Amino acid sequence: MAARERALSSWSALAEELDAWREAGRTPELWWRDDDASAPTPALARLLDASRRCGVIVAIAAIGEQAEPALLEQAACVILHGCDHRNRAASGEKKTEFPAGESDEAALERLRRARRRFASLAGERFVPVLAPPWNRLREALVPRLREAGLRGLSRYGARRAARGGGPIEVNTHVDLIAWRRDRRFVGEAEALALLVDHLRARREGTADPREPTGILTHHALHDGESWAFLERLFDETRRGSAAWLDPAQIFSGRA
Repeated sequence: MAARERALSSWSALAEELDAWREAGRTPELWWRDDDASAPTPALARLLDASRRCGVIVAIAAIGEQAEPALLEQAACVILHGCDHRNRAASGEKKTEFPAGESDEAALERLRRARRRFASLAGERFVPVLAPPWNRLREALVPRLREAGLRGLSRYGARRAARGGGPIEVNTHVDLIAWRRDRRFVGEAEALALLVDHLRARREGTADPREPTGILTHHALHDGESWAFLERLFDETRRGSAAWLDPAQIFSGRA
């Protein structure tokens, strides 16, 4: 099968899944997060322009100590992408800003400082949510995030369950970048397979049906295919009666 035909069949699979949601009398909900922002760039400007034109609010996960004030002023929604995005992993650990060898108190203090900075510079555009670098946060810190003034957490992969008394966890499930290959667009077929898989799992109850399906982008690495995919994704999902949620609403607990 030619590449174009494979892509078309993937879009057809998405349309069929959205039809299945409608037939069940349900609305599939999605949201959008973009990582690694630190400064205004042409790629970021293109991302924000796409967000405005398509009417889909993107949560800009910006690096706490590095994000320039001009960036925080431009974005409609900002969340915290760690404090400094520095790999502190010990030998044998996977990359993480929050290693096992760092005390909870030290990590929480760093997060408090970053949260105060964003609240001061971004005001109401800042949603107090942590998207940890490399999507890793040791579990002991999760229930203590509220001590740092953070009410939400966003990582990658279907969440296990909503946490009573802890932060609101809403993850992403479709990463557009092939990190283990060439750090370029994964391609339509792979991205759509991830999307359809999570939507189907929610519909069938094998994943938390209340967790919106999250699209994860990295604007600095996007090529023409990535941008074209995003715009078509917004069109196709809207045509299929899906709803794109405001991240501020998701992490308020009202979604």
